[in-house]
Amino acid sequence: MQLTFLGATNTVTGSKYLLHVDGGRILVDCGLFQGFKQLRLRNWTPLPIRPDEIDAVILTHAHIDHSGYVPLLVREGFTGPIYCSHATRSLLEILLPDSGRLQEEEARFANARGFSKHRPALPLYTEADARTSLASLVAVDFDVAHGSGKGVTFRLTPAGHILGAASVHLSTPFGRIVFSGDVGRPNDPIMNPPGVPDEADWLVVESTYGDRRHPDVDVEGELADAVNTVAHRGGVMVVPAFAVGRAQALMLHLARLKKNQRIPSVPVYLNSPMATDATRVYHKFRREHRLSVEECAAMCGVATIVNSVEESKALNQRRGPMIIISASGMATGGRVLHHLKAFAPNPRNMILLTGFQAGGTRGAALAAGAENIKIHGEWVPVRAEVRQLQGSSAHADADELLAWMRTFSHRPDRVFVTHGEPNAADRLRHRIENELGWSCGVPDYRETVELQA
Repeated sequence: MQLTFLGATNTVTGSKYLLHVDGGRILVDCGLFQGFKQLRLRNWTPLPIRPDEIDAVILTHAHIDHSGYVPLLVREGFTGPIYCSHATRSLLEILLPDSGRLQEEEARFANARGFSKHRPALPLYTEADARTSLASLVAVDFDVAHGSGKGVTFRLTPAGHILGAASVHLSTPFGRIVFSGDVGRPNDPIMNPPGVPDEADWLVVESTYGDRRHPDVDVEGELADAVNTVAHRGGVMVVPAFAVGRAQALMLHLARLKKNQRIPSVPVYLNSPMATDATRVYHKFRREHRLSVEECAAMCGVATIVNSVEESKALNQRRGPMIIISASGMATGGRVLHHLKAFAPNPRNMILLTGFQAGGTRGAALAAGAENIKIHGEWVPVRAEVRQLQGSSAHADADELLAWMRTFSHRPDRVFVTHGEPNAADRLRHRIENELGWSCGVPDYRETVELQA
């Protein structure tokens, strides 16, 4: 049995793990690379295996860095099943077509403005490609064993993080391997805590926050202070937020703050059709999160939904105070870029970052204090105040990851630390070796390892 790391090595994006088992091939996660250009270029590089040679795909969750390569894989010849949880399938029916549509829009915009080096600029895949790929999705229940051929069975267990997120437990004739996926927090305001993992001979674990502890802060207090500050000076708060997870948590906190009169009744706009549709999925899968029917309704009702492009453009002409929540969370694309162009140059305004900002993204540049950011081929001055919520992450921190690993009934033969920037991955490796006494390593891009129990 062999495991090849086709992504999420020394970066938090592009998750893809190819498992060769007795002639069969299973791909766990199928994500897009984001951030630095040299990473994004990997999306255009063919995989070291033909898609039609892969027997099955298993997805941990719906975020694009774990699922966004699916339309391309199917277009290039993959014909097998793509297994995921029921909530993940519902979210992918929203996220994947939106991803294709966004790539088409960006290609058209680049061609119209002439800022791309490619003539013409082309999308990686289209909305039609994404919709075609949805037919390959096969939703399965949590905590039920399912066969995937060649004597291999798998089981999904809840991972927290976002709706539908799972850890993947694979049982093979050669041993058991667990892929953590993105592990959520035990006290997330929306999601239930991660489930207890199975025994494993090998573990592939994420390390997004492997080098730090989340601060013990009052997230709603942080958010209230930011809203009150920008409202007092009549400014606009622009919030780049992941359409699934962060957008819903923000709206829940804003609803609670307004109800308790901790912030003024400033208008809130959700300018992300994808986030709007994803929020409705939370009603459908209420057993997978902590919110009551009333809290779901409050979360959905706190914001005015912006549907059309015309309505989105009109927001840029409005004056504050107001709050605009828009995808994407790391400001890599989408409608939020137009809002940043409109509002970043004004010091009355605020840009509020709410999640992890991968290296090479505009979000990371803003967090680092960049005075200018490049959007659509133009440099935009950043005069607005930039803040980052410290307690809003949906990822387990280093202590929480170690606590999750301690629930294994016996130590794995080998741990592979992935899905983290270099320092985070290596720091978590060090702690796993020293505090748990487990054999551990950080794999390289496209490295293949032999798995022998």
